[in-house]
Order: sequence, then structure tokens, then C-alpha cells
Amino acid sequence: MYKYFEINTQGMNIRCKVYYEGKAAAEKVVICGTGFAGHKDNTATEKFAEKLLSKEKNTIVIVFNWPSHGDDVRKKITLEDCDAYLREVIREAKERFGANQLYAYTTSFGGYLFLKYISDHGNPFRKIALRCPAVNMYDTLIHTIMKNDEFERIMKGKDVQVGFDRKILVTGAFLEELKSNDIRERDYLDYADDILILHGTKDEVVPYEGCREFAENNVIEFIPVEGADHRFQNPNHMGFANEKVIAFFKAL
Repeated sequence: MYKYFEINTQGMNIRCKVYYEGKAAAEKVVICGTGFAGHKDNTATEKFAEKLLSKEKNTIVIVFNWPSHGDDVRKKITLEDCDAYLREVIREAKERFGANQLYAYTTSFGGYLFLKYISDHGNPFRKIALRCPAVNMYDTLIHTIMKNDEFERIMKGKDVQVGFDRKILVTGAFLEELKSNDIRERDYLDYADDILILHGTKDEVVPYEGCREFAENNVIEFIPVEGADHRFQNPNHMGFANEKVIAFFKAL
């Protein structure tokens, strides 16, 4: 089962979705983060939640929209707003749903944002699973997500709609934020034992080797998924990833 809810605080309207069995409250909560231009109604989170909740009791899964993603009302995206959204979702998981154990499963741009968050604020999660995290988010955005002349237009002072199913309004200021917040330059050794990274060897968006090198530099467990693309569109690849993540969360 699932239901929608909103977090309205400090001028933010964060639109969320919670998956649950029995009741929408639990001491154990998995917070899922989506990729760039993703949204809370994505199939990948739904499949993961179904699998997890069939195995684990007293657990719920929360997924939410980043600023200007999905049906979020903000027009432009900033790292400050992304950070604030994640902070409030964490708070809501504890205060509204009664969680005393938090876990994270996030992908791509969401992986970048979760890693930035724990570097900035400390780690509130017992375990963090990352699928194809965009550890080089600035390069990923300008070289593989942007098309045609989008980068050049932004450099000329234009705001440009960038993305996939839904376009995100990207500004030069946002690109500068990403450039000056390169998480590859940060140290994650203190968190390494609690992080797992899975990455497809055929990822066409976030380069496989760059992510593998990041994991190696920080002594993070890294699982290559042979033949998987960025979205893990092959059900076998996604099923494998979900099984590995659930096993990693075995302390649930």
C-alpha cells in the first residue's frame, strides 16, 4: 500500500509518497532519493518497496520529489533547497512516522545529494545504498545529460530546460554550485563501512570508471553489475540490485 503526503514548512512544499504494510508508521524507515528529473512515482522505488516490505516488518519506504522535480512547485533548483528538502524528510521520518532507524537507497543525482548531505551534516543513516551515484555530477550534467547547445546557452546567461521526461530549469548559478561542490574531493572514509555502491558497467550517463575510482579511494564496497545501463532497465539487473541492497540492510 502507499499514500501521498506533503511537508509544509519554512516556505517549502515537499511532496512525498510512503509505502507501507499494515500502517504508515514504523521504527525503521528507508528514504529513497531519485535521479535528475526523476519523481516520486518512479517504478524502481515501487518495485524495491514491494520487495523490501514483503520481507521486513515494522518498516516503511519514503520517496520524495527534489525541488522543481515531478509535481514540485519550485521553478528553479539550488543545492541549498535540495539540502533543505532532504533535511526535512529526515525530520519527518523521525517525528511523523516514529523512526529511530534510518536507511537510504538512492540513485544518480540523488546519490550525489545524499553524499553531499552526510559530508555537510554528518550521517543520520545506519546504511546507505547508492545505485549509479553521480559522484561527478557537474561533468555528468554538462557532458551527458545536456544536449546540443544547452551548456553554451547557459554560459551566455540563459536559463535552460534540461532533463528527460520532465525538464528542469537549470541556471548558470546552479552549475557553479555543482562545480564548487565536487564530492570527489571530499573524504568519506569515516562513513565507508556503512555505504554500498552498485554501478552498471554499461552506464551511459554516469561513467562507470569514475564511480569505481571514487569507491576505491574511499574504501567503499563496490559491486559492478555487468551489462547494466544507468536506469537498470533490464528487470534482472534491477532485481539483482534490490536483492543486494536488502541484504546490505540486513540489520533492519
